[in-house]
Order: sequence, then C-alpha cells, then structure tokens
Amino acid sequence: MQPGLPAQRKAMAPLLEYERQLVLELLDTDGLVVCARGLGADRLLYHFLRLHCHPACLVLVLNTQPAEEEYFINQLKIEGVEHLPRRVTNEIASNSRYEVYTQGGIIFATSRILVVDFLTDRIPSDLITGILVYRAHRIIESCQEAFILRLFRQKNKRGFIKAFTDNAVAFNTGFCHVERVMRNLFVKKLYLWPRFHVAVHSFLEQHKPEVVEIHVSMTPAMLAIQTAILDILNACLKELKCHNPSLEVEDLSLENAIGKPFDKTIRHYLDPLWHQLGAKTKSLVQDLKILRTLLLYLSQYDCVTFLNLLESLRATEKAFGQNSGWLFLDSSTSMFVNARARVYHVPDAKTSKTGKTSEILEIKEGQETKKELVLENNPKWEALTEVLKEIEAENKESEALGGPGQVLICASDDRTCSQLKDYLTAGAEAFLLRLYRKTFEKDSKAEEVWMQLRKDDSSKRPVKSHKRPKDTHNKDWASNKDKALKRKRRRLTLTQMMGNSRELEGEGDVEEGQQREISSSPESCLGEIKHEEFDLNLSSDAAYGLLKDPLTIIHPLLGCSDPYALTRVLHEVEPRYVVLYDAELTFVRQLEIYRASRPGKPLRVYFLIYGGSTEEQRYLTALRKEKEAFEKLIREKASMVVPEEREGRDETNLDLARGTASTSTPADTRKAGGQEQNGTQHSIVVDMREFRSELPSLIHRRGIDIEPVTLEVGDYILTPEMCVERKSISDLIGSLNNGRLYSQCVSMSRYYKRPVLLIEFDPSKPFSLTSRGALFQEISSSDISSKLTLLTLHFPRLRLLWCPSPHATAELFEELKQNKPQPDAATAMAITADSETLPESEKYSPGPQDFLLKMPGVNAKNCRSLMNHVKNIAELATLPQDKLASILGNTGNAKQLYDFIHTTYAEVLSKGKMRK
Repeated sequence: MQPGLPAQRKAMAPLLEYERQLVLELLDTDGLVVCARGLGADRLLYHFLRLHCHPACLVLVLNTQPAEEEYFINQLKIEGVEHLPRRVTNEIASNSRYEVYTQGGIIFATSRILVVDFLTDRIPSDLITGILVYRAHRIIESCQEAFILRLFRQKNKRGFIKAFTDNAVAFNTGFCHVERVMRNLFVKKLYLWPRFHVAVHSFLEQHKPEVVEIHVSMTPAMLAIQTAILDILNACLKELKCHNPSLEVEDLSLENAIGKPFDKTIRHYLDPLWHQLGAKTKSLVQDLKILRTLLLYLSQYDCVTFLNLLESLRATEKAFGQNSGWLFLDSSTSMFVNARARVYHVPDAKTSKTGKTSEILEIKEGQETKKELVLENNPKWEALTEVLKEIEAENKESEALGGPGQVLICASDDRTCSQLKDYLTAGAEAFLLRLYRKTFEKDSKAEEVWMQLRKDDSSKRPVKSHKRPKDTHNKDWASNKDKALKRKRRRLTLTQMMGNSRELEGEGDVEEGQQREISSSPESCLGEIKHEEFDLNLSSDAAYGLLKDPLTIIHPLLGCSDPYALTRVLHEVEPRYVVLYDAELTFVRQLEIYRASRPGKPLRVYFLIYGGSTEEQRYLTALRKEKEAFEKLIREKASMVVPEEREGRDETNLDLARGTASTSTPADTRKAGGQEQNGTQHSIVVDMREFRSELPSLIHRRGIDIEPVTLEVGDYILTPEMCVERKSISDLIGSLNNGRLYSQCVSMSRYYKRPVLLIEFDPSKPFSLTSRGALFQEISSSDISSKLTLLTLHFPRLRLLWCPSPHATAELFEELKQNKPQPDAATAMAITADSETLPESEKYSPGPQDFLLKMPGVNAKNCRSLMNHVKNIAELATLPQDKLASILGNTGNAKQLYDFIHTTYAEVLSKGKMRK
C-alpha cells in the first residue's frame, strides 16, 4: 500500500482447511461451536452470513454489537454481495417492520425489538430460515435471547439454530453451564475446537510465522517493586481469607490475583454477602484492586507515571484519613523507596559530588532539599529500538522480497501507544523529562540543563541484556544485539535516522556527532515530529503513524471503539513485521490465522515480554485456564446425556411447554368467584421499555400472555384496577432523589384503585435495601427508608411489593391475578398523565386535593366528604364551625380546620410570644 493513497479495503480471507471441516459439520447438524480465543468464531459467523444473503432466506442474528454488524456488512459489500444484511432498530416504524422481514436476507435486530415482534406476530415466524447466535455463552434461561429462541421454536419447528462462542473459560462457572446453554439454544451437538485440536494444530504448524521471543530483563528497582507489591498482595489475600473463611481457597491464590478476571471473581463471591461484610473486608477488596493496578502500571508505563500514581495514592490516604493497612508494611516502604529511586535521588550532603554522572541533574527545592534526576528508561523501549534497527537493516536488503516490509507495533492500550510514539520520535530523555516537568511541575530551565549535560557527556550507563530462546530462527540476532547494547553511545531511533537523512540530504556531509546532537535537542525532536506527520488513510482512528517508507504504525490491542480496528489495519497494511510490545492471547492467534491465510508471504513476529514478571505470568495463566476449560468441556461432552427431543422440532420438548395459568385455577366458590370468566387465559399489559429486563420472559414462561404496548402510566397492568411500577434498587434511589417516583405515584393513584410499587432486587445481590450499619433511629431527608415512609404516608392506597428476584416477581404476579378480570390493552394505552377520562372516584383536581389534605383536621377519611359538600376553597373559608363539624363528623377536626382558616398572622405571633 502506498502512503498517501486511500487504504485498500480487502475482503476477509477464505476459510482455512479446519474451518471448512467445521462448517460442513455445522451445515449438517445444528449445534454450539466453542473455539479457542482468536481462532475465528467471527470468521465462521461471517461465512454463514454470506451463505444466506439471499431474498429467499430469512435469517436472524442475535447478540452482535453495532460495530460488529457494520464490519460484517462492509466485508460483504467488498465481496460484491448484492443483498446485504439490514439492521432493524427503533428508527424503523413498527407498522413497517413486517415488510422489512418479508424481503428476506440477513436481519440484525435488537433483542427487545425481536421479542415484541414475535409476541405481536409482526414477524412471519413460519418463514424464518434460521437463527445465528453470537457469544452463545451468555444465553442463560432468563435472558432476552433465550426468550426469542423459545418463541421461535414454539412457532417454527423447521428452522435451524447455530451458535458460536470463543469464550471457553465462561463455561467453567456454575453447575453444568454448557448443558444449560445448549438447552436454552435447543441444540444437541457440541463442537469443541481448542488450539490443541489435531486438525487446528497440524494446519497452523505448517504455516506458522517466524517468531522471535525477546525476554527483557527488568531493572533491579523494578524487580524490587514487583516483589514488594506481590508481598503486599499476598498479605491482603491472607487477611481476606481470615475474615471470610467461606471463600474458595483456590480462587484466592496469588496467581489468580494478578489475572484480569480476578475482580469479577471476588465480587461474584462477595456481592451476595456485601451488606453483611465489615468495613475491613470492603477495604481489603479495594486494596486488592489498587495493588493490581500498580502491578499493571509497573510493567506497562514509565517510571514517572508509576511514581505519580503512588504519590497520589498516599496523598489521597492522607487527605481522607483512611489509611490502608498495607501502607505501613515494610514492603510498602521498599516500594516507595525504589519507585522514587527510578525517578530521582536525594544525595547525602557530605557524600554528594557535582557532575558525578550525566544521568544526574540537580534541582533545588527551597533552600535545603536537592533532587538529582535519574529518570530510568523502560527496558522494553531499548529492546524495541533494537528491533526497529534490525528491521531497518533487513529492509535495506529486501529487494528479493519485493521491497521494504511494513511494520506494525501493537501495544496494550492507547496510552502506551502514545508513549511509544513520543519515545520513538523525541527520544527517551526528552520524553521523560517533559513528562516529569508536566507531572511534578518543575522549573522551565530543567530541560535545557538536562539536554546540555546530555550533549557534554560521552558515556551512557550499561543496558540490561535481553534474552532470546536458542531455537529462534534468526541465529545471529542475539550476538549482534548484545554487541549493540554494549555500545556506550546512544543510537538514533529509526524515526530520527529517517528524519535526519531527509533533512540533511541536500546539505552535504555532516559529522556523526553533530547529527546526534541535533537529534537530541528538543527543537529537533519537535521538528522531526512535524516532519513525520502524515495521513495514514486507514479505517482505524486509533492508529499512530511513524514512518511513511516503510510504513510503520503503532496500534492499541484493546480499548478501541471498533473491536475490528486492529484486524482492519492488519489486512490493509499487510505488515511483514509485527512487534508485540504487549502479550495478548487473542491477537497472537489472529496472527497465526493471518499468516496461514497468506501462504508464501513472510511474516515475522517479535514478542517482547518481561522475563519472570507478572506480565509473563498473566499470559501463561490465560493459556493454562483456557486449556483446562477445554479439557473440562471435553469430559462433560463425553458424559453428557442429551434427550432426543432437545431441538424442539416436535411437541415433546418440555422446555417449550408453558404454565397453564388461567382464571379457572382455584377459585373461592363461597364468594361465587368460580362463576366468572371460566377458562379465560391470563394476560398482562406490559410497557415496551420493560422488555430490556428479563421479567417479561419469565411471566410468559408461566403461561401468562403478554401484550406489549406503550404505557405512560405504570409498567405492568395486571387487572383493570391494578397497576404496577417496577423499580430496581438503583432506579428506585434515583427516582426518589429527583422526584420522578412521586409524580408516577400521583398518576397511578388517579387512574387505578390499586397502585403498586414493585421493588425488585438483583438475585446476585443481598436482599436488603440498606446495610446493617446504615439504619438510624432518626428520620433523615437523605435516607431511602425515610423517603419510602413519606411516600406511603402521602399515598395511603399505594402498596409495596418486595421481590428478591425476577423469578419471585413472576410467581407473585400470577398469584395476584387469580380470579381477577383481565386488563384491556387499548384502555391502558389511552390513559396518560394528562388524560381527561377519569374514574368516578377521581373527578376532582389533584392539586386542590393535595392542598386540602395538608390542612389541619383534614385526612384521607373525611377529605372525600368535604369535597362533596364544598365547591372550592373560597366557600370553605365562609363555613361556620358547626357546619364543618357536621361535614367532617368530628368536632375536634372541625375546630382545628376552623382555627387554621380564621386565625390571623398577628394572633399567631402573639400566642408564640406568650408561650415563650
């Protein structure tokens, strides 16, 4: 690809040999495909999309994200497919969606829309060819996708269901997770394709890329910090186990603590007990999160960024007075000392010597303290520089391969990529000093003094050697690299070399020392950055361009808004060299497939990793956990008992059977309740927005029909008189704070005799509104319990339902509907907050009602009688006390009301003074 030209959009590579074998098996029999991360679950899904892009088919795709849908559509467009997939969103009117479905092809639609369309028969169920399910490990019983599949199988017995996932580790949680997922998917076959599968391993080994592993040694200070953090982590874990003996010992190991999923694991265990935990346990959980972040920053970023995080943690602890226990450990002291030693050194007044080394810069702080800047380089930076030099040397002799090869550098996140770009363009010293000044606000002359010392000095501190395995393909690399690293003089980076060669091309010969001095100055660095800026013309906005010829790009592995950004860049740039600055399992596998799909084209992968570090351990742990997950799945598959009717193609599958909820179920015959509506099917009117939750699915499962409509008052209409407003805990707190719940209760109370507030808890969280320590005897305006109490006092007819889970809610709804008439959807839709059609009992304006109820002597019992006898407030003020007593039926209430209306302000003040 020529720089400056639009990036060439390339279609997805054809299926590999083992992928074709899997597609043929899946075409023959529906099933769930579980493949290793990065081995192409998306490629399989794309192939099935391509097969069914035809008007004669109608295929629904579940569980995809908008960015993924856009990627698949673009790839099909590149291949010249005429009938492209379409996306059904809320922008398409509901009355026109039937026409969209009948046009056939692939349909991407949100789960909420599909559920509503299935329930209202807006989608031709009998015409659906099949359903493709992505991320199938998330299909649990109560989710929307499982509801869609159940509705589909109830109405269509012929269509196929094919599911894909690349997350084998997710099936390790829970009991028989994979069997439950297959049950919800209505599939009998399980296809397992790990990386160690014979077909996968043999094929990829034939086309494997050239891999050069570089084990970078951490500096002594980094090793000391890592050891200190691990000691503190271990101490925190032991204390956590001591406070909570019920926790699984295996999951709370130090090896798991440094892995990415640890936060989710520990919250999974502690969330149900969170309200019972003491402050110490909660503090330990937060400390573990902070320590894991420190480990990440140590290997990921520079010394200044790491020290800044440490100092900010200590400053926060001092500011809030909440000292964590680990700050007082000896390991914590060692961590702070070594972190500061990487950035600066405070010499002893007796032993310090000026001009001792070029790495030291003295900056006075006040009149007493002096700091000598050290600014330790990240060891991976130097390894990266050497790799780029090697690539440049090979590119000079690359005529046999068709010219210089493109270079792709991959780092974990956008921040690392930005730092690498600054390092490669400005140099380590200028970048670190600029970062130090920005972070710790040093004086503006520091950089000038620093760079002057750099130019005056001709020596450089020795650099740690980087080890490579003996079986790497480039045999002479290690020896050449060791020689290069022993040189005392700092070499120019690849970008600086290219920039200087262009700048000095027409100026004659320039001495090597002068070139190096120019490249070391901040002004030259800025000039080079400007000189190297150019338009990449790539589909990814996250790419950082360094060089035009050969094209050198830095791209983040994670954190992009487009999950296929790196895949796009990989196929658009077609690099000959890929430098993995950070280890990421998924992308390593993608590189294997990329190489196998381009036979005959060379690909070299440089793998930079800190030897003996937590970074290496995280990568190896991820590999081991995936392998163990597949081994467990293989054992489960061997012992799995799959019923013959699992696919639901006949009426014998019990999972398709619904409950027999009808009004003929036990009725109280003594009150003649059994004579009404015998055999009528139960139904509930549900607001469209509620289909984001799992409750409608569970209600339908219990045999109750659902009528999805748009409601302005309430969420669920159970009977003509009963309206339910559902609130999760977070929604309840927000609605109480902003007053929205009050207005909702006003509307429900005006139009329904039985307004109900449903407070639904998360089943994985404690069934408690407040923790034990948050209960107070006094009423507080900010307390949730106090606000709920005031709400019930203000609305006497409001009833509260407390449900620990959606399953309990569905069961309670069924009980509340027993022997009750069914709601009418049209009537429920007609009721709005400004509706004029009011019940007979609500023929009065709510504003004057509220005003009247605030008066002394007026309550909910006598308010109605007063409104029936008195026209307005003005007439009320003219009534004598005996007349009020006859209306209210109580002389005490009448006297309170009469005195409140007729007592003047001056009389009130005089009475108050007399009391004093």
